[in-house]
Amino acid sequence: MSTTKETMTDAAFDIMSRRKKEIEFSRLWQEVAKTMKIPQEKMSRKKAVFYSDLMLDTRFAALTGNKWDLRNRRSFNEVHDSDLDLDDLDDEEIEELEESEETEPVKTEEDY
Repeated sequence: MSTTKETMTDAAFDIMSRRKKEIEFSRLWQEVAKTMKIPQEKMSRKKAVFYSDLMLDTRFAALTGNKWDLRNRRSFNEVHDSDLDLDDLDDEEIEELEESEETEPVKTEEDY
């Protein structure tokens, strides 16, 4: 019996592996939250943490339009030419990201 707890990014990877194309962040978040049974009262904080974790996880590629895909399905130029455009985020998502940056220390590779 495994005692390893699935992370939100692991759940996202599983969800995206079953899809054939990219997915908007809001829809991916909804599917991850449902899969992991995240309580409503923790949704806001967890969403910000999830977004940060996606940005740091090399399995994922941030695309224009706040869409995400698996990096292994994208060419080098697609991944490196499509910088995240904050104009594609709604005000609530930007606020949550800013708050998470203030309260959550960003882990670097040396932290692992």
